[in-house]
Amino acid sequence: MLKALFTVLLLGGVVSHQAYAQGVTVRTAPGTPGKFTELGQRPQMGWNTWNTFACNINEKLIREAADAMVASGMRDAGYVYLNIDDCWQGERDAQGFIHADPQRFPSGIKALADYVHAKGLKLGIYSDVGDKTCGGHAGSRGHEYQDALTYAAWGIDYLKYDWCNTEGLSAKGGYTTMRDALRAAGRPVLLSICEWGDNKPWEWAGDVGHSWRTTGDIYPCWDCEFNHGDWSSFGVLPILDKQNGLRKHSGPGRWNDMDMLEVGKGMTEDEDKAHFSIWAMMNSPLIAGNDIRSMSAATRAILTNRAVIAVNQDERGIQAWRFMNDGQLEMYAKPLANGEWALMFLNRADHARRYRFDWNSHALSDRVSNNSVDFGHKRHRFTDLWTGATGDTAKPLALTVPAHGAVMLHLSPD
Repeated sequence: MLKALFTVLLLGGVVSHQAYAQGVTVRTAPGTPGKFTELGQRPQMGWNTWNTFACNINEKLIREAADAMVASGMRDAGYVYLNIDDCWQGERDAQGFIHADPQRFPSGIKALADYVHAKGLKLGIYSDVGDKTCGGHAGSRGHEYQDALTYAAWGIDYLKYDWCNTEGLSAKGGYTTMRDALRAAGRPVLLSICEWGDNKPWEWAGDVGHSWRTTGDIYPCWDCEFNHGDWSSFGVLPILDKQNGLRKHSGPGRWNDMDMLEVGKGMTEDEDKAHFSIWAMMNSPLIAGNDIRSMSAATRAILTNRAVIAVNQDERGIQAWRFMNDGQLEMYAKPLANGEWALMFLNRADHARRYRFDWNSHALSDRVSNNSVDFGHKRHRFTDLWTGATGDTAKPLALTVPAHGAVMLHLSPD
């Protein structure tokens, strides 16, 4: 059936996923070009297999992860995408259509999608612009329209699209081809561009995908670079530092992606809280990467902190900026809807830091979003999003910020 439908696509028609799901071949007018703009209006939230399991994946794991996303409260906190990363692929058939690995996924991806959808979740999958993925499996080069049609037939909702084995290719061209293929297949799919920032996707990808990676891969450490030979992965602080100058490109439907979360993957609890706070303030997608089937209560509490998540998911979609620093203590501000603000005090140092923040001395002005606030002239109430402590800006704030930690405040005008 897919082969017949692909012929229709080649002839210039577009096949709706509703039609081929029912086994009916139809020809319709071509759809509106471009990405699915109704998707990605807030940074996407979900879970991905790679950080913990790499290639050790199978359908049993995916079903257990779906169950865990519901039982842990992650789904209800906003994590809706369950994403299968590399190594799910089997072989292409004689006509070039991709099939799942029959040993790892004997029931097929469509059956998994049905299971995930029945849990109130969405299913994501992975491919690559090149002819081989980073793991050496079949990429999508030369098969973009076939793969998009296959994903639509399976019920896929999200595509993480990587950049390995792409020598001589244009990043913008490669990702635009897949964008157009997804549109032609007819099923709305969020396109996550995993190009590592090599070709400055923030300058061209706003009309192509819904998010784009700004750096190489993340590593579960506070401040390190892990050298793999011809490439490196980075800890939390190096990734944060690479966001300098990028916030003007971020907004609803177009997010700077700082890579997946490493919460629950070996850092301290304070580091995990700071990591999650940074990603929330910077509007990075929140894609967990720990083993959610067996996570600790502390990890679950961090990942499902709805007040911190709300900052990430704020409808205005304005990325935070660093407005001052005092040695290794940095302060970030993020304008929110309804005249509200989020502030983060980030301690990069190896020791706790006490700090007295005088509200009267800090009038904030953001030229990128045209927002300003003078805490000395208008009193605001605040809540510490990790401890629940409350106060207001009528008197200076006495802070103790943990080593490798953060204090995150939500402020509302009186």
